[in-house]
Amino acid sequence: MSIKAHPPHNHALHVPVLLDRTTELLSPKVGESYLDLTAGYGGHASVILEHTKNPTGAVLVDRDENAIKELSSFKDTGARLLHTDFLSAAKQLQEEGKKFSMILVDLGVSSPQLDRAERGFSFSKDGPLDMRMDPSAALSAADIVNRSSEGELARIIVEYGEEKIGFARRIAKAIVRSRPFHSTEQLSALILSEHRGKWQRIHPATRTFQALRIATNDELGQIEKLLPLLPNLLERHGRVGVISFHSLEDRLVKRYFKEQSEAGLEAELDILTKKPSEGSHYDVHNPRSRSAKLRVAVKK
Repeated sequence: MSIKAHPPHNHALHVPVLLDRTTELLSPKVGESYLDLTAGYGGHASVILEHTKNPTGAVLVDRDENAIKELSSFKDTGARLLHTDFLSAAKQLQEEGKKFSMILVDLGVSSPQLDRAERGFSFSKDGPLDMRMDPSAALSAADIVNRSSEGELARIIVEYGEEKIGFARRIAKAIVRSRPFHSTEQLSALILSEHRGKWQRIHPATRTFQALRIATNDELGQIEKLLPLLPNLLERHGRVGVISFHSLEDRLVKRYFKEQSEAGLEAELDILTKKPSEGSHYDVHNPRSRSAKLRVAVKK
């Protein structure tokens, strides 16, 4: 059965990152099963399922209710949809004893999330200071900004945003002095006002907004817990690909794959990408993919 729910190169909302390279390395074949733990708007899934011709063997996961609505066309062809975060989905599928030929985890925030001001991810579009991947989650970015101590804010900005400690402390002090914050524009303007000197390519608020998004959604904690579950969800010779977008994520993936491949007789994975495939090298369709890195491993 042919599925073209969202043609990846023409879709107005979201162009999937590293699509051609991901397809090449996962090497989908007719009849194989597929688990997409961050299906988003279906860009990767549409192409993978074109190869497998097996929509009933696909499970597509996303915690964003808007993404789940967009994925309904896949459900109509027989794919299973799970509206939850990737860690909860992985645990559930493991308990069910499910195994797949291919697994993909795309750790990026989708373009529709970034572009919709009301989601609060972007410092360039004014909206509520939210940043929740799952809008029903209790903790928002505004909660962190308005309730955390100055020291805790500085730690978050340094640890998750990889910001210079001096600037992070200056931002944290200014936030505490100027609270409460309710909009992305308020916070972005404050950070810009604290920046000394000229800036060009990277907006001064970029790292702080990244840090708040990671903290709001416990992104690194979820990745650390997810990685050990992946081999259990793979068939023998099954492939798993993880696309990361900053060094904190990539470091976790690289370390886990390396540990697995070097575990001797207990090793469960072989690394297919000795060096990660990078978006700037392979992807001309999506400018946001420049920082993307794809690592792929195969189960022994």
